Amino acid sequence: MTTQDRGLAALGLDGVPALQPLTYPGRPVTAPSLLTGTELLPLRVGSGGPGAWAVEGAAPRRSLDAVLTGLGQAPVAGRVPVVAVGSNASPGQVSHKLARLGLSGAVPMVPVRLRGIGVGCSAHIGRAGYVAAAPYPDPTACRSLVVSWLDPAQLAAVDDTELPNYRRVRLSGDAYGMALPCGARLEEAYVYVSARGLLADPATGRPRPGGGDQATLLGALLAASPALRALLGPDAAAWVRRAAADAALRERGTQLFAAAGWVLPWTELTVL
Repeated sequence: MTTQDRGLAALGLDGVPALQPLTYPGRPVTAPSLLTGTELLPLRVGSGGPGAWAVEGAAPRRSLDAVLTGLGQAPVAGRVPVVAVGSNASPGQVSHKLARLGLSGAVPMVPVRLRGIGVGCSAHIGRAGYVAAAPYPDPTACRSLVVSWLDPAQLAAVDDTELPNYRRVRLSGDAYGMALPCGARLEEAYVYVSARGLLADPATGRPRPGGGDQATLLGALLAASPALRALLGPDAAAWVRRAAADAALRERGTQLFAAAGWVLPWTELTVL
């Protein structure tokens, strides 16, 4: 396979939920990879840390750190690992966020196994019109989530896209059992937690599951609330179109979540 075969469009990974809200959260990375901005190159997992893993498609074959350095970018040790629970696991979304600011799109993206984190829905309507995912403490959970290694400029840019509705917090590798594909422990990473709380599932009182089909989620919320239907309905397509165009509508819709009694004030991620 040539590097040309690894273009995001050829792989079907060029979708951008920020531009197509009903596709949220987008298609995630499913194997260790280096996003170059327009391509996704596989990483051959080795016994060392990600910086030592070989980049497939690089000619001659070189380590991830060597490829990053050759691109004039920071090696893995100069980057911050950030766990994605929503669209930041999608290479198309990450590329879009960085490219629009003129930043390098070179980002290592690796599925990492971890425990203790559930994925729910943040209790707010985002600027693109969708209801995004958010993590919460769940001692029974064990799942794979994509970790991206961001350089300081990239990290600042992603922070700006998350604030003020999210804030970035540190996760301990020991507390959350974060394991790289090679079996080694990831010592620490960061994740964005919702500052607005989580949407509750009315049937259980627990967090409503997040990260699934956005049209289904918005349709369920509309069906459960005449006030939301009057504001953003009649359907999911109308919701995202209206919400993306009007910040005041987004805030009013967010307030209606609380008025309906759907908001769990869970804004922390602690080890249970």
